[in-house]
Amino acid sequence: MANDIKYSVIVPMFNEQEVIAETYRRLKIVLGTLNEEYELLFVNDGSRDRTTEIVRALCLVDPNVRMLSFARNFGHQVAISAGMDHAQGQAIIVIDADLQDPPEVILEMISKWKEGYEVIYGKRLTRRGESIFKKWTAHVFYRFLKTMTSFEIPVDTGDFRLIDRKVCDVMKTLTEKNRYVRGLISWVGFRQTAVEYDREERWAGETKYPLRKMIQFAMDAIGSFSYKPLRLATYLGFSLSGISFLYFLIVVYQKLLTNSTITGWSSIVAINLFFNGIMLVILGIIGEYIGRIYDESKGRPLYIIQEKTGYQKQQSAPAEEERYEILV
Repeated sequence: MANDIKYSVIVPMFNEQEVIAETYRRLKIVLGTLNEEYELLFVNDGSRDRTTEIVRALCLVDPNVRMLSFARNFGHQVAISAGMDHAQGQAIIVIDADLQDPPEVILEMISKWKEGYEVIYGKRLTRRGESIFKKWTAHVFYRFLKTMTSFEIPVDTGDFRLIDRKVCDVMKTLTEKNRYVRGLISWVGFRQTAVEYDREERWAGETKYPLRKMIQFAMDAIGSFSYKPLRLATYLGFSLSGISFLYFLIVVYQKLLTNSTITGWSSIVAINLFFNGIMLVILGIIGEYIGRIYDESKGRPLYIIQEKTGYQKQQSAPAEEERYEILV
């Protein structure tokens, strides 16, 4: 029965055919030691390789496996959110499919959960197999984000975590489009603690977060939880206006009260280019926030489910809304 499920493990996937079978095997070993009901909820974020076929086959042979398949790629954070919307367990665990976050750490998280903690996040001590550039940018980003927000977002943490049922129910009410899930979980509060671990190299395949996506991810994180960039743009605008006015007074003084000749048109052009660049940066910051307002105003669904696999084992006929999701 659905209400007997104790643990739901959400695994977002995008083109993970090389690793998904090994991920399933290791999760089964870990969860098999608990002797309690669980479900493995794979969220297929528009994969274009054999990921869908592999997990669909797992659903046929394992009654604990379920899969949600999106109509297209909606993004990693949205896939996690969809998993939370459909998770049925009392404790919900989020883990990526690439096995950089060891499934064995889940047992430590469950132990903390049974002690009464409602959010248990994985804190990375080391990051194996990653470039110096990626480690450095991640280090800077987490600490910069911490200074930009008015609440505590733990540093050196990812989406690998366990949340209690009550936290998941609150997360389901948050409908914003540009999502930073780990930040939202920190924002909702509840009793939180960390489990430390060493992050492994990716087991197989390639990263789904190249530099371009990492930059967009950072912008979503900052834009979702801080208006300080807008305030910085205001301060910068006033400062530059003050400097420009002082320079204007100097020019008038030289023209009226001295014999100095104003020369150096190239420097004036350079100064104009500098100030124009600053103005464009400020407009870009404002545009990012306006774009997010536009996304929210459209009221489109966060994701569209094309197929739900493995749920037929729980009920003989899907509800009307589930039929719609399957046929979309």
